[in-house]
Amino acid sequence: MLLSSFQIAVVLLVALYLGRLRIGMRRRSGQTWESLIGRLHGDCNARELSAHFLWREGLSASPEETWTRIKGPRGLWAMYKNAGVMMEMAEFAARNSAIDPALLEMLRSDAAQIRLCILKSLGQYALNHAVDCAHESVRMSTFRAASMYTGMAARMTQLLQENAAMALPKFVAAM
Repeated sequence: MLLSSFQIAVVLLVALYLGRLRIGMRRRSGQTWESLIGRLHGDCNARELSAHFLWREGLSASPEETWTRIKGPRGLWAMYKNAGVMMEMAEFAARNSAIDPALLEMLRSDAAQIRLCILKSLGQYALNHAVDCAHESVRMSTFRAASMYTGMAARMTQLLQENAAMALPKFVAAM
């Protein structure tokens, strides 16, 4: 009895996994530049972090200013989501055009590092129970994540210029 229940549970889990995989593949095949760009969140105010946002790496804001400009945890969460969307954009470009493998690997690495750094910042923020201000460690983690985020956004702009110039104006407007 216990063995048959276990077998049924395993079969159900495998079926659920395969169903999710199929749904993901169908969603991926229906993607367009417009649908991907439409998923970007503009809540992080990243444009305020650099005078040349989307065109060059680097921040022109201090760690304290960065926390304030991105609107704290809300902006961090938007950057977290955008990093995932930009990763999907890079994968879409790799499937549909010739993309520099080094650029693709750099975008993958950036997305993973940004997301880990943001989760660390949000975890530190939650543990400190800070409502209006963040501790130094949270501000520094946020600054690192924002710096990596502006670099990834600049590389994504480069990728779009080279592979999907028609989508670039919408990307700039969404960011």
